[in-house]
Amino acid sequence: MAVSMRGLVKRFDTKIAVNNLSLDIPISSFYGVVGPNGAGKTTTLRMLTGLLQPDAGSAMILGHDVWSDVNAAKRMIGVMPDSSQIFDRLTGFQLLVYSGMLRGMKRRESAARARDLLKAFDLQGSSDVMVADYSAGMTKKICLATAMIHSPRVLVLDEPFEAVDPVSSANLKDILLEYAATGGTVIISSHVMALVERMCTHVAVVSNGAVCACGTVEEVAAGQDLEDRFLQLVGGRHSAAHLSWLDGGAR
Repeated sequence: MAVSMRGLVKRFDTKIAVNNLSLDIPISSFYGVVGPNGAGKTTTLRMLTGLLQPDAGSAMILGHDVWSDVNAAKRMIGVMPDSSQIFDRLTGFQLLVYSGMLRGMKRRESAARARDLLKAFDLQGSSDVMVADYSAGMTKKICLATAMIHSPRVLVLDEPFEAVDPVSSANLKDILLEYAATGGTVIISSHVMALVERMCTHVAVVSNGAVCACGTVEEVAAGQDLEDRFLQLVGGRHSAAHLSWLDGGAR
């Protein structure tokens, strides 16, 4: 297994964000983690990647315990940072070179890979522009590039396609699918069921801090549209309240 989580628990004051969560993610899978807001997806991924220590349970990445062997585990993963967590006073090229060197790469190799990534993500024209001046979509792409520059064996991406335009999104999907086809493992969280159904080989539905269904996309969908099955599992759909004043102006 690329990833194995057992009995993960995380509390914030009196709120249980993750409640005895267990999940196995196969090597070379494209794994979607889906759930409503507040379900515990981001907290789970943060515990998996060594960014947040669990109150109980364990997480393994390719046989390395994340919390007893954290440096070895982190060398094998790429985590897409939030835009608030990057050095945005650097240019796109500088940020990528710096990200590679932080992971022990030589400057020359890091610079070569930075140029490759800027080209792949259609950011060549902005390579010498400060990241602080990037659009939301460009920032998302440079954040993803920082996670990929050291060629990790596992990529963990929280909402990677949010705010990305359709053309760039298609290019990112192609890059990620090719990476998975060469043996890499991609783990994404997303709210877009159509994207998960189209791209992912496996999916886990998380609700109230626990996994309520997991397996291949076909197994979890159980012959239905994945979004309909998701709503069944999490119980999220309810009758719309009647708003007497919301009538579109027709009287």
